[in-house]
Amino acid sequence: MAGRYLETLFTPAVHKAQERYFGRAQQIPPQPERDPFSAEEVEFIARRDSFYLATVSENGWPYLQHRGGRPGFLHVVDPVTLAFADYRGNRQMLTTGNLSANDRVSLFLMDYPRRERLKILGRARVEDAREHPELVARFAEPDEQRITERIFFVEVVSFDWNCPKYITPRYTEDEVREAVAPLKTRIAELEAKLASPNP
Repeated sequence: MAGRYLETLFTPAVHKAQERYFGRAQQIPPQPERDPFSAEEVEFIARRDSFYLATVSENGWPYLQHRGGRPGFLHVVDPVTLAFADYRGNRQMLTTGNLSANDRVSLFLMDYPRRERLKILGRARVEDAREHPELVARFAEPDEQRITERIFFVEVVSFDWNCPKYITPRYTEDEVREAVAPLKTRIAELEAKLASPNP
């Protein structure tokens, strides 16, 4: 775990809750301004086909959205920068509007089969796709460039890996297909053997 994550989130109210329930508050020594990703985080992010993105509205309410795409659609630009293409949607503009007033974001990345999760804190900015065709070409898949409306950049502050204890394994269609492929092959072999005349 990168220490900046907890240093950022351990507010006085959090310390007070820790003292109430556990008798003392956790103290975090001073941390660097930002925590860069290591090769482990970069590889994990590259395998993700979805993540959750949280922002905060002007009236203080949190808002959470799901983002999905092909594995790797969330790009690691450098050890402290992420980017992804944002496509045409329901035209509510909640996330984009929230970010115009408060640029703080939290990303939640899940790997259900391996029971791993990565949480990321950062500050985001939004670039209009109409003004930056070069960014669209760089961060959007070719067949999705025509529906790309914005490019999001996240300047990473810190991140944290969570305990797998209460993560329920779940699998995508592709993961299930890969897992049962050997069984299907074996069934086909046995069916062919049963169907063939005895020698």
